[in-house]
Amino acid sequence: MKRIISLLMVIAISISMFSGCGSDGDDNSGPVTITIWHDKEEAVANVLSEALVGLAPEINVILEKKDGLTGALKIVGNDPSSAPDMYFFAHDKVGVYAEMGILEPITSFVSEDILDRYIDMTLDAATYKEEIYQLPIYYETLLFMYNKNLLSEDEVPKTTEELYQYMKETSKDDQFGFVEQHSNVYYSVPWIHAFNGRLIDAEGTPLLTSDEIIEALEYHKKFLEFMPGESEYSTVNTLFLEELAHSTINGPWLVPSARDAGIDLGFASMPVVEKTGKPLTPYSGVQGLHVLKVAADRKHDAISKVLETISNPELGIKMAEVSGSAPAITSCYDDERIKNDDMIMAMKETADSAVPMPNIPEMDVMFVMAGNLLVSVNMKGTDVVEAAEKFQKKAIQVIDSMK
Repeated sequence: MKRIISLLMVIAISISMFSGCGSDGDDNSGPVTITIWHDKEEAVANVLSEALVGLAPEINVILEKKDGLTGALKIVGNDPSSAPDMYFFAHDKVGVYAEMGILEPITSFVSEDILDRYIDMTLDAATYKEEIYQLPIYYETLLFMYNKNLLSEDEVPKTTEELYQYMKETSKDDQFGFVEQHSNVYYSVPWIHAFNGRLIDAEGTPLLTSDEIIEALEYHKKFLEFMPGESEYSTVNTLFLEELAHSTINGPWLVPSARDAGIDLGFASMPVVEKTGKPLTPYSGVQGLHVLKVAADRKHDAISKVLETISNPELGIKMAEVSGSAPAITSCYDDERIKNDDMIMAMKETADSAVPMPNIPEMDVMFVMAGNLLVSVNMKGTDVVEAAEKFQKKAIQVIDSMK
């Protein structure tokens, strides 16, 4: 009997000790700590931190910058002792992590009323196999931008044929009417989308030999005649920043450098392909919070409060001001601070037709194979059909090996 009593006392003490670890325990054990991994610049992280600090002392949110975040999540995502509770990242890895079983759908924590606040495109981006795995904060797209000192507003090409004529007339004496990273998938896919093409379908089947992609690549070749042979990121940016290029398609990340260089920057609608009636249509990338399954039950209520807090439109507006990206919440565009930002409003217009970056695991393969296709066609002069068939075959082989 004494041994039994002693054993019961040890168990009782142990339970008391573990239940006292309130900061990492469940929602009923006192203050809860929520750890969020991110890879963002300090200004962006600070806006999120300031929005969440008001949840203390009941909920203490720790933002931890993590280099190699995507790789780290693959290693520790199922480990409660090592994984974060949430992470702040782009939507395009949702499919990979969902297949690994490490993500919990956002709908476990937020109501339909909250989701109704968001632009449809941002929720579409976060959806994988009919489940929403990210609560968006902001998004970004490529933009058609130009130097107003070199290209007046009334001269801005409205169609791709007008763009071509402008390039023919102005690309001489070390000046270029238009430059782009023509052999980089992310920067070239707007041309493919404008011809109703896609790199891959929803089931993960490569589409590099589709009529739409062949036609887009064949059409695009004539524009290369009036661009520099080198199309890498630094070359294109340098030409624009040194006022040797009148216009470009680039992301909001180039804007601060352009303004620092004294460029009078203009933004315009993407040129339309006459044959299809569609504008050059870039990918959209959506940034937001994701929840790890290992934290979903233990910290459910605290996670819900964190997500509810970031669904405040004011956070989206402040985030836009420091990130240069567009808020994911529709009502933000009624605010004068957003209405008066020509870059963000141009991004909103582009996002109305933008294609969310595919979040399926097979997309990693397609970035490599489509990139090889573009280099082969645009820089080596390989026949489009021949190159497409080659890299379509390789893409299928690699994707089949993943299954």
